[in-house]
Amino acid sequence: MHAEVQRYYGEVLASTEDLKTSACCTAGSPPPYLQAALQRVHDDVKARYYGCGLVLPEVLEGAEILDLGCGAGRDAYVLAQLVGPGGRVVGVDMTPAQLDVARRYQQYHADRCGYPESNVEFIEGNIERLHAIGLAANRFDVIVSNCVINLATDKQAVLNEAYRLLKPGGEMYFADIYTDRRVPAQLREDPDLYGECLAGALYWNDFISIARRAGFGDPWIVADRPIAVEDEVLGDKVGDIRFYSVTCRLFKLPELEATHEDYGQSARYFGGVPHHAERFVFDRHHVFDAGELTRISGNTAHMLSASRFSPWFEIHGDMGTHLGPFAAPGAGSALPYAAPTGACSGCC
Repeated sequence: MHAEVQRYYGEVLASTEDLKTSACCTAGSPPPYLQAALQRVHDDVKARYYGCGLVLPEVLEGAEILDLGCGAGRDAYVLAQLVGPGGRVVGVDMTPAQLDVARRYQQYHADRCGYPESNVEFIEGNIERLHAIGLAANRFDVIVSNCVINLATDKQAVLNEAYRLLKPGGEMYFADIYTDRRVPAQLREDPDLYGECLAGALYWNDFISIARRAGFGDPWIVADRPIAVEDEVLGDKVGDIRFYSVTCRLFKLPELEATHEDYGQSARYFGGVPHHAERFVFDRHHVFDAGELTRISGNTAHMLSASRFSPWFEIHGDMGTHLGPFAAPGAGSALPYAAPTGACSGCC
């Protein structure tokens, strides 16, 4: 299947226009500051973009970022602008044709951003075997991935390695395709379904189990949308299986609990995060307005206080008194993502 994926993304797909579903596309429009960064990315790089979400989190100045399955480098070159000349982005991909495009424009993007040299590096490698390319443990502040983990045959290995490579308190911020049930074995062998990011998609509850085995205790959903399978042949193959693009946050924080617990804690956002000065959207259910106290679970308190977000938040209360479960919509083992009606087929 690795060879099929290389063939599909290196030979079959020449651009985003060749896709048969909306799975490997990003719906909606990014905010103005990200639109400006995208405009500085070379058109040849943008033409070979196959992501399904916006994997460009906040507070990245000076960070070191790993992009798993970087492809032709669209996200890497946007992230290079967000980390600034003092940061660094390392992209890993196993498809030489994609990497050829990414590497061709390294100096172009450095010049466009006014950097003395490129702060992006591209490495050929399999994201299931990251140990083979010599990346040091506890190196990266943030790991991103955009609609690629579903293409891996050993997803547990990918998340295990991501956990190893993150610094303590580091974050894995990624988008991928998930299903409302397990994909049958015969469909998982279909090369077109696999290349279109459908056959390798995880059932959501299986993803939760894999993430926890890797050490990531508590996935948070940032955004989600249903996927439209518009191709008639592919649609007939998948039948009633529903597919969703979901963007998640995972933190390397071993102290996180398996469930959301209430300790009577609150968080106050100081404000001032670049481009999010008055309101900070942490995920789908946590929106912090500057200066206001917002009730949070023990896990959220730990995420905010032990990660790169700590300078921007003040946590009130501790974990001395347990008050029972914390109401956290969209978390846990229930299928938390969008209903299948109104599937979006548009991309940007």
